[in-house]
Amino acid sequence: MERLLAICLLFGSLPAETRGLDAETELTTSDGGWVSSPESSLAEEGPCSIAIRDQSLTYSEFIEEYAYSKPVIVRGLSDNTKFRFLCSKAALLQHYGPRLVRLSTANTYSYRKVDVPFQEFVERLLRPQSPDTLGSDTLYFFGDNNFTEWHSLFQHYRPPPYALPHTSGAYSFGIAGPGTGVPFHWHGPGYSEVIYGRKRWFLYPPEKEPHFHPNRTTLSWLTDTYPSLPPDERPVECTIRPGEALYFPDHWWHATLNLDTSVFISTFLG
Repeated sequence: MERLLAICLLFGSLPAETRGLDAETELTTSDGGWVSSPESSLAEEGPCSIAIRDQSLTYSEFIEEYAYSKPVIVRGLSDNTKFRFLCSKAALLQHYGPRLVRLSTANTYSYRKVDVPFQEFVERLLRPQSPDTLGSDTLYFFGDNNFTEWHSLFQHYRPPPYALPHTSGAYSFGIAGPGTGVPFHWHGPGYSEVIYGRKRWFLYPPEKEPHFHPNRTTLSWLTDTYPSLPPDERPVECTIRPGEALYFPDHWWHATLNLDTSVFISTFLG
């Protein structure tokens, strides 16, 4: 799964034509122009069994209580107002529309890669997913892209300030339609922040491998397997919203489900 997830970023400046977008129009659109129809959203957010902390969380508390032991959701630690504006649909299409992006299939162990223009992905492939669609037939835009073409955007992102000792961050950026997501997998620690939309997370500690089919989507797992799980086999879970970032420790199993058309960014600590 590491191949899908890692992008290291360089920094630059945004071109003048992107900075010239109508800021008032974009900032007053709460979904950034990404939600074409409210009916396409999945309303069920589910329970939340993960602690949510704000600016009162100190770095020492983060290290002692969460960094190596359990996930936590943080909010209000970084101001990403500008980055959110630059991730609106109009802004990204204007700057990146003709550029190629690499899509990967949303299954756990092997991945087919497809290169398409970003505008084609947004207009043709960014759509709600059916529960019976296999992961190998689901093209997912997350990571695995040319950082030299995206660096001017990512220089404006402000990740959560709490890093692990002796690590540095690498970013992965994604946009996905309702019902899409990544099935259970694990890798190193990091954060995932929602910029637009809602993303539901399901997590298990390293010693508790979940039961799942590697080529079935998270949506099908939620429909077919999740309801019958006994209480002691339920995952740790929560839905995060814009401005919230979820921290996941090293080797924790996790799966995601986008409840809306979502724009999101992860910071992997390696």
